[in-house]
Amino acid sequence: MSGGLEVRIIHFCITIGGIIVLNNKPESTSEDRSFFGQPRGLQTLFFTEMWERFSYYGMRAILIYYMYYSVAKGGLGFDQPTAASVMSIYGSMVYLSSVLGGYLSDRVWGSRKTVFIGGILIMFGHIALSIPAGPMALFISILLICLGTGLLKPNVSEMVGGLYSKEDTRRDSGFTIFVFGINLGSLVAPILVGWLGLNYNFHLGFSLAAIGMFLGLVQYWFGGKKYLSKESLYPTDPMEPGDLKKLGVRGSIGLVAFALILILMSLLGKFNLTNFILLLSITAIATPVVYFTIFLTSKKVTPVERKHVWAYLGLFIAAAIFWAIEESGSSVLALFAANQTNNNLGGFKILPSWYQMLNPAFILIYTPIFAILWTKWGKKQPSSPAKFAVGMLFAGLSYLLMVAPVAMFGSSARVSPFWLVGSWAIVEIAEMLISPIGLSVTTKLAPRAFQSQMMSMWFLADAAGQAVNAQVVKLYTPENEIGYFTGVAVVAIVAGLIMFALVKPLKKLMAGIK
Repeated sequence: MSGGLEVRIIHFCITIGGIIVLNNKPESTSEDRSFFGQPRGLQTLFFTEMWERFSYYGMRAILIYYMYYSVAKGGLGFDQPTAASVMSIYGSMVYLSSVLGGYLSDRVWGSRKTVFIGGILIMFGHIALSIPAGPMALFISILLICLGTGLLKPNVSEMVGGLYSKEDTRRDSGFTIFVFGINLGSLVAPILVGWLGLNYNFHLGFSLAAIGMFLGLVQYWFGGKKYLSKESLYPTDPMEPGDLKKLGVRGSIGLVAFALILILMSLLGKFNLTNFILLLSITAIATPVVYFTIFLTSKKVTPVERKHVWAYLGLFIAAAIFWAIEESGSSVLALFAANQTNNNLGGFKILPSWYQMLNPAFILIYTPIFAILWTKWGKKQPSSPAKFAVGMLFAGLSYLLMVAPVAMFGSSARVSPFWLVGSWAIVEIAEMLISPIGLSVTTKLAPRAFQSQMMSMWFLADAAGQAVNAQVVKLYTPENEIGYFTGVAVVAIVAGLIMFALVKPLKKLMAGIK
């Protein structure tokens, strides 16, 4: 059964990433089972996210090397700790901007239009990187991709949730297939973009990422008209006449406050890249605190929905810790792959960027197994908090494994690539227990008035985790590797044990929602 699922998905990929629509059927409904037993609208969203992830992870596979390679080698010449810190805060800002995407979807544009605008910004962000214009092009690209991803990601996921009723048992398996699409794009990207970027020219690699996003936009435009509901065209909580003015005032206050902080830093002689990253880290950690406060105090949230938000807070904290570990693959493990891994395997040269394909590769391997498992267990499957608890333990174990090669061979030796393979194999079990389940439970626990904004909270967990990484990663040096890997692993394992203790209280707050 799992093999058949993989063959059929690969068949769709061969049809130019879903651009060729095989059947002309009406909009998806809860009874629609035309896409592997799922609503047909899942096909459009599957390929939209697949191409978006192709562009993003293709860029990410080579970006850290582009930043610290010397100018003579086509890079920007940053030092490695700075490059790793920029990678982490970049990832954090990408997900932090999902707050804006959720708000604009709920109040102004609706999810379908918000996703399309986001895809356009992402495409131009990759185009900016494809131009050899130095650090300025990098920062312009960061701005465009952060804004674009913030508009696109939470709303694509929210639309997936909208394909199902809350009682539909296909929801978790549908999200698992959706995450399969995410990782399918992420798998191919490091191979192609990495090969172009590291063997020929970084800017050629970034150009390929831009092309990927363009393909995603094309199929989304045509598929969305046929298979996505008309509800996605309209905001769920449209602005009242006076809301726009309030938004303008609050936005202006925020921008002025941020500008004043930057001016003060400059006057004190503290305005530099390191301190700017620190400021962004504080912002990324503070933002979810503000949003949880809004959800818990809003008059638009019913008493039952408020309990759901309290339950979600526990899952959010666990997710933030998990993402801090999982996202380190593009920073800490990327440096380990380039500096301390023997990349000549039996005469075959492994490019450091190719290790980024381990994340999606294992997800693709595990997805059919978990999809069948959750479907087979149905209502008997473990609760979301229990899945999170087990996932946290696996996340910690993935970092404990990385202690072994350094302890046995020292920090100056180049070790077998199978240590990295093993670490990724373990952490991706954790991702299967947390990522698709987190997406699914977010849509189920979201208050009606804040559906897209609640979806943004899932991505804010990633933003907060990477914001912490942007500071913690500075502690990572070859001399401190054992302490670094051990410390992070212990935090994850302890968090997992705490989550086990909280399973029953969280289930009570969730009031029957699994």
